[in-house]
Amino acid sequence: MLDKEKLANVKVKLSSGHEIPQLGFGTWLINGEECTQAVASAIEVGYRHIDTAQTYENQKEIAPGLKKIERQTLWITSKLWRGDYTRTGVPKAVDLMLKELDIDYLDLLLIHWPDAAVPIAESLEAMQKCVDAGKVRCLGMSNSTKRHIQDCLSTGVKIVMNQVEFHPYFYQKELLDFCQSHGVAVTAYSPIAHGKVLDDPTLRKIGKKHRKSTAQVSLRWLLQHGLVIIPKSVHKKRQEENADIFDFELSQEEMEAINGLNRNQREIFPSFQEFDYV
Repeated sequence: MLDKEKLANVKVKLSSGHEIPQLGFGTWLINGEECTQAVASAIEVGYRHIDTAQTYENQKEIAPGLKKIERQTLWITSKLWRGDYTRTGVPKAVDLMLKELDIDYLDLLLIHWPDAAVPIAESLEAMQKCVDAGKVRCLGMSNSTKRHIQDCLSTGVKIVMNQVEFHPYFYQKELLDFCQSHGVAVTAYSPIAHGKVLDDPTLRKIGKKHRKSTAQVSLRWLLQHGLVIIPKSVHKKRQEENADIFDFELSQEEMEAINGLNRNQREIFPSFQEFDYV
């Protein structure tokens, strides 16, 4: 049975001291009125963490749903898009995010995809000024490799998050261990590999034992690895199902069985990615 209290209050403490709800609601590829309704529904279900980005082009549609609850009870993440990573581009982009979302501050601001064309120190310095101005609380990266995170850490600007693709078929253990050992939490996007894990026989077997779906088993596996998770759905029943993962626990044997499903299988691989950055 869905535990709304745990959904709202199970959190990951970041190295900044802030606490982010461990289970959030992703909004990639949700737009228009459907987006407004989906966010409102997710908040009604009990989600208190909403993830978006400049390039999703849905921040205006997200805004009405945010009004259904007091701002201080929500965690809102957004991401800068390529072309806005410069010292002049960052503040303009942040102001536009705040205007579109109709809020006074972001809880977390991420660089969406690393771009070697702009020095990371320049981007982070401009982002830190947004923190100093009270427009942003925490900073981080997305789609970043170990090398990207090392470069960020070397600037002296504090980052607290790396949001990456992470699911049973893409178990990025080395990256997860590195980030967590350096005070950088990890958020998993595409947590069920765009549905590709749903028919996995190992997940089915484990799900049958716990009377849970394969999606719930996959999400629980991520939860027990300490990741923040941002599944998405426009359907209220599926939103509830994704959130109903706090009433069971995977054994160590089950965790290891799911670890073993790794295929190093990426679902998201744009032409401009820097995954081979060395």
